[in-house]
Amino acid sequence: MSRTIRMKPSLDWLFVFIPVTLALEHAGVQEPLVFFSAALAIVPIASLIVRATEQIAARTGDAVGGLLNATFGNAPELIISIVALKAGLLDMVRASLIGAILANILLALGVAFLLGGLRYRIQDYNPAAARVYSSMMLIAVVSLAVPSAFSRYFAPEETIREETLLNLGLAVVLLIAYALYLVFMLKTHPGSFAAEGARHEEESEGARWSVPRAAGSLVGASLLAAWMSEILVGAAEGTGQALGMSQVFIGIVFVAIVGGAAESGSAIVMARKNRMDMTIGIALGSSIQIALFVAPVLVLTSYFIAPQPLELSFGRAEVGALMMAVLIGAVVSGDGHSNWYKGVQLVTVYLIIALMFYLLPDLTGSG
Repeated sequence: MSRTIRMKPSLDWLFVFIPVTLALEHAGVQEPLVFFSAALAIVPIASLIVRATEQIAARTGDAVGGLLNATFGNAPELIISIVALKAGLLDMVRASLIGAILANILLALGVAFLLGGLRYRIQDYNPAAARVYSSMMLIAVVSLAVPSAFSRYFAPEETIREETLLNLGLAVVLLIAYALYLVFMLKTHPGSFAAEGARHEEESEGARWSVPRAAGSLVGASLLAAWMSEILVGAAEGTGQALGMSQVFIGIVFVAIVGGAAESGSAIVMARKNRMDMTIGIALGSSIQIALFVAPVLVLTSYFIAPQPLELSFGRAEVGALMMAVLIGAVVSGDGHSNWYKGVQLVTVYLIIALMFYLLPDLTGSG
């Protein structure tokens, strides 16, 4: 008899933190309490996004299902970043972009490999798809490193016209590259992303949702995520000051993990069901989407809602950490096989990077 690991029983009780968060905010309590309460409230909302997206993905293949999970899973991340942009927390937005990629490649994929490997000795997936994802991530790292280097060497003190043009041009190029990536994956070369034929567990509990119900759940969850995200971002700066943490650390660790809870949870659930092609598609596909779609969209959006335009200019530690994560992720996932110790390796690297950023509280001013 196959067992199905479901998130609903363990996470739905966290919905209680939605009214708790509202009560704490109106009571004017300390901002760290509001921040962490809002973060906990976002987790079950992300879980609802996972369940609704899985219902839609059940009608598609693993590649399309992974894309859908990544897309809707990134909705809270995009909402949080837009709210932070409007509040002028540009350092936090940049940090959350890097943090979301690190969390997907190292933490989510690592935990998925670990928990899946504890249930199955060896898990197989399509190595060709993993290599495509890895090459796209290397392109994404270069795309983020170029404006960072330009800013550091040619405009360290203030934004110059050429830097603004570079950021705008880069945003357009990345969006075009992402659109062509979707054409490659869904139209011209879908076979490159086909599942390896591994046996996986089928859903055995609950009735299949209708498409309107799934779509309505996604819309409702997105609205709730926007509401809680606005409260979370509003308390983020005070939380960092109260706990001695920089905006960068808050963005790279807390905001990134909360914003990416949906796709991370879905990747882990799929690994426990031995659907590793979907796990890879969610974790690595989400990282690609953040770098090639979310980041340029935020750059363009910042011209309309932020006090000043968002620049894709990151510090040396951020670019270095991203490069290490992508290279290690490519090496670990490139052979088409996973086990629990590969998961330990990825999680270990994530903890090392998180510790580094925690011990650099003044990173925002270091360039």
